[in-house]
Amino acid sequence: MEKQAILAISVFLLTYAFIISEKVHRTIVAMIGGIIMLALGVVSQETALHHIDFNTLGLLTGMMIIVAITGETGLFKYIAIVAAKKAKGDPLKILFLLAIITAVSSAFLDNVTTVLLMVPVTFSITRQLKVNPEPYLITEIIASNIGGTATLIGDPPNIMIGSAVKELSFMAFINNLAFISAVTLIITLIILLLIYRKQLKTTEELKSGLMSLDEKKELKDKVLLKQSLIVLSLTILGFFLHQLLHLESATVALGGAFILLLLTSKTDHDLEHAFSRVEWSTIFFFVGLFVVVSGLIETGIISSLARSAIAFTGGDIKVTAILILWLSAIASAFVDNIPFVATMIPMIQDMGLMGIANLEPLWWSLALGACFGGNGSLIGASANLIVVGLAAQEGVHISFMRFFFIGFPIMLLSVLIATVYVYIRYLAV
Repeated sequence: MEKQAILAISVFLLTYAFIISEKVHRTIVAMIGGIIMLALGVVSQETALHHIDFNTLGLLTGMMIIVAITGETGLFKYIAIVAAKKAKGDPLKILFLLAIITAVSSAFLDNVTTVLLMVPVTFSITRQLKVNPEPYLITEIIASNIGGTATLIGDPPNIMIGSAVKELSFMAFINNLAFISAVTLIITLIILLLIYRKQLKTTEELKSGLMSLDEKKELKDKVLLKQSLIVLSLTILGFFLHQLLHLESATVALGGAFILLLLTSKTDHDLEHAFSRVEWSTIFFFVGLFVVVSGLIETGIISSLARSAIAFTGGDIKVTAILILWLSAIASAFVDNIPFVATMIPMIQDMGLMGIANLEPLWWSLALGACFGGNGSLIGASANLIVVGLAAQEGVHISFMRFFFIGFPIMLLSVLIATVYVYIRYLAV
């Protein structure tokens, strides 16, 4: 192995070790890891910039601004009270209801946008009932990743696969992935309800207090609410149509954000207040992480790992599909799934040139593995880190290991369910 590859692996492993240890803030660790990659000459600054996914960063920034301004209207508090009343104030029923809302929203928006909208709602409810918000936040992370698997626009790996393979339409994703996502979600929620059933208890007095609240009183600024809902609706419509319009999702999100700022920011203070609500620590964490992973890509480590794994199967479609499913899931739990999927797409296309006629089982295996794998750890998917960042703003610390002990086993179970599904639907012929 050449010197640059050894340096890349060493920096990568050290960076992840410090992130997992939580001795230093993950943003500082990721940025220093990225800077070391540059300083050692593993990648050049120009090359590293090419590996930073500005579409993801733009999408995050734009939606954070829209959500921050919309939050000023009291809309999230309104949704929280309505949802809690539907569940009669029962903490477990509320957990289930919020998870379903999160999963369905993640399928038709994207999971990052969904958690940005759901976390403020969750804190409103948990404060009212005086229950620990952590079980709700962890459940929403898991639900968002499973729900996002169901459609073309739900999760970045699906967007990338749909973009690379033109014959896989919006409906093809729903037809192939929605059913297994729904089954996995229900099984997962049953397990989470069993895990958290003893923790989530409140008093009848607090339930009554919640049921007596008038949700309409929470809507403070009707004009701002109208402006926010119009822009939010147009932004969501833009997400549905972004491929048709030939616009990246970041362009749609940032466009929505700055139109809303144009409508609502009367003073410099308004503008600064909106920008102060952006989770800059999360944005810079992604920048550092993309640069660290770029070292593995540029030195050929990720590509070599994938090629070795596929060579191991000898071109057998059954073995290859199952291997891609599990390799994608395990890798996506610890490495951002975007660069991994970007590496796997051309490799699967090459297999088509080598004689495998039907590549569909491989595409669906890649999508299921990469999306479900996001639940394996806190750094497995963008949505996970957004939730952690927003929770930290509210004084709630979700540790890497606490999430890992719940998320990783659930991820393994979901991939096991997906394995059975892929085998029965595509391979048992």
